[in-house]
Amino acid sequence: MEINNIIKTLLSKRGIDSEEEIQEFLSPKPRKTYDPLLLPDMEAGADLILHEIRNGSRIMIYGDYDADGITATTLMMSVLGHLMKDRPEDLDYYIPSRFGEGYGLNPEAIRFIHDKGFDLIVTVDCGSVSKDEVRYAEELGMKVLVTDHHTITDTMAECLLINPKKPGSEYPFKELCGCGVAFKLAQTLQKKAGLPKSILSEVLDLVAIGTIGDIMPLVDENRTLVKYGLKVINQGMRPGLKKLIAGAGLTPGNVSSENVGFIIVPHLNASGRIEDASLAVKLLLSEGNDRELSDIVDDIIFKNKERKRIQTETYRSCMELAENEDFMIIRCDDAHEGIAGIVAGKIKDHFYRPTVICMPSQGEEGLLKGTGRSIEGINLYEMLKKHEELFIKFGGHSGACGFTMKEEDFEELKEGLIRDIGVIKGSDPEVFEKKYLWDMDLDPDEVTPELADKLELLSPFGNGNPKPVFRIRNVRLRDARYMGADGKHARFTVHEGSRYINCVLFNKAEEYSCMLNDGEKHDIAGSLETQFWQGQKRMQFIVENMID
Repeated sequence: MEINNIIKTLLSKRGIDSEEEIQEFLSPKPRKTYDPLLLPDMEAGADLILHEIRNGSRIMIYGDYDADGITATTLMMSVLGHLMKDRPEDLDYYIPSRFGEGYGLNPEAIRFIHDKGFDLIVTVDCGSVSKDEVRYAEELGMKVLVTDHHTITDTMAECLLINPKKPGSEYPFKELCGCGVAFKLAQTLQKKAGLPKSILSEVLDLVAIGTIGDIMPLVDENRTLVKYGLKVINQGMRPGLKKLIAGAGLTPGNVSSENVGFIIVPHLNASGRIEDASLAVKLLLSEGNDRELSDIVDDIIFKNKERKRIQTETYRSCMELAENEDFMIIRCDDAHEGIAGIVAGKIKDHFYRPTVICMPSQGEEGLLKGTGRSIEGINLYEMLKKHEELFIKFGGHSGACGFTMKEEDFEELKEGLIRDIGVIKGSDPEVFEKKYLWDMDLDPDEVTPELADKLELLSPFGNGNPKPVFRIRNVRLRDARYMGADGKHARFTVHEGSRYINCVLFNKAEEYSCMLNDGEKHDIAGSLETQFWQGQKRMQFIVENMID
């Protein structure tokens, strides 16, 4: 494969230099994957499932209410369904309510599962630190197998625990999502049980959605899984997903990683944010008739619209309460638990400050739930962990966290976080300065449809493999046209000699209105893409920043 020098430069910036690495990264059929038996407890976990199936046990898949948990649940139901096809009544799934139960295993759910007559719980995307809950299940006479991918910071569950981040794990790649870990278990089961390999290829679409939805880095083994998974998505093999793709306005057969991240995942998440994530699992599992699938998709699309409406209202309420502090901690009694995390992210982007939103915990008098998002360079998990004595429940990572606390401790937490952020700012005065970075400069003559096509070789794009950002220097902006109800977007052209480049600026038209209209030359930075519009292919430059 002859490789464009610009592509070579971009690959080098991503640490891809050797010929072998380059060919693997660009290959339409990548091979980077690892033996699932390298995962801790993998062989014992697979053997446990097969033993319980042979003994006639009833198995419950216990998932989570986000896209990763939804797809992981669907995957395990699909694979175990092949092994238990003669007794489907002995296989079921349970996803806790975001509102009444919260994340992970809980005693009430375990009791419910026991009373329904199930013998084995297999968790997906949760359970690594559920020591007390696992012990309770075992006291009731059930067995538990945990499959998970979250960082283990507390006491581990004392059961078989398949997690690439488990202490002592020798698995070469630590960044699988929950659905990715479930897939590795599926690989082991397929081999041990002698099932056809087609049962693995038919669930790769789920792995791609779970990986992108959980914002896992699209590198190494994840890149392999997502590349193949996108192919399965575009083959339209899963009836419910095919119906959702059409209902959400995407082009069947032309679904990208960005479409998954910005369209498919929010729709799947909406079911759990507004009501019950089990609806999304039902859609992905369903082989039902066209009318049944249409009804489920219509419901999910309605819930996503409702999510957007509630999100807008919650954002407005929180912005009215926001105080211009270096750490935005907002007590908003009107905030919706299922939406607060998204809103915290938007406020974080607006002020470029770490943001936490606290709201009353539904059904728990005197308690608050908090959810936070952070900016680059500020580890939110470490900041909150300094105050963990104030939390009843607490978890997360550097960029996002959640907790439950007593209402009476809110002011103490707020004062402590504002004090802590002052120390961070004192040692790094530029921590709140946005970093505008680009991969390389391009001359206007280099901005061509051919280059835009070649850049697609670097896809799928996402966390860990973002779209390349280019700077085009000293160009004149012409013909600005504002778009959207409030004119927050703009189209314009760049003129340089005989070159005309169509540009689009999203959400920042007001911020850059002077530059758009002053007739002077400026630098612009953004990404290059091709787009199909009314059957025609066109190139456009998506502007992220304009530099005076």
